[in-house]
Amino acid sequence: MRVALHFLILLIGVTSCQSQSKKSASDKPVGGPCEGCEAIYEYGNQKLSSIDTLPDFKYVKPKIKLTGTVFQKDGKTPAKDVILYIYHTNRSGLYPTKGNESGWAKRHGFIRGWIKTDRTGHYTFYTFRPAAYPSGIEPEHIHITIKEPEKNEYYIDAFVFDDDPMLTHKERAELQQRGGSGIVKLQLEDNLLTAHRDIILGLNIPNYE
Repeated sequence: MRVALHFLILLIGVTSCQSQSKKSASDKPVGGPCEGCEAIYEYGNQKLSSIDTLPDFKYVKPKIKLTGTVFQKDGKTPAKDVILYIYHTNRSGLYPTKGNESGWAKRHGFIRGWIKTDRTGHYTFYTFRPAAYPSGIEPEHIHITIKEPEKNEYYIDAFVFDDDPMLTHKERAELQQRGGSGIVKLQLEDNLLTAHRDIILGLNIPNYE
């Protein structure tokens, strides 16, 4: 009887450990650590649509249009109601602020925007081409964060420009392809430099199920 009791206690302990182990694995955030990704929630009372125009688009050149489709992990099914958040530097390579910023805007600046994909998974941002950091340590880039329904926020590869001389072979080889390639080519369409980029949710994203 005593042996059976010890066995039962041991069995309960093993089952509990296995349960905790499974829980710990599932609790890992999608995409891994992501400093500043919570800025995706800072759109306030805005009603998000699939199109957004970032501040200073009207006044700063070269103006660009970033557009494409967000797909589910199968790479075929359009993903609706996905929030995309982008931010980038000004033409001096700095994240400009006005002095009254709060939250992550203190670091990301005010050149930022949010959209929510429509039922076709489509998104469009109107903005301008950023400059590289004054230090010259990175190519021109536009940061992007994603928030899917039922998943935590995570980042994907930044938009970078194929014609940027700072985007060297070494830089290209080190890109992680999170969500697919972030390298875009600007082409003149309707008198506006346009970059097409499709995004595949979960592609090369750690802890994605």
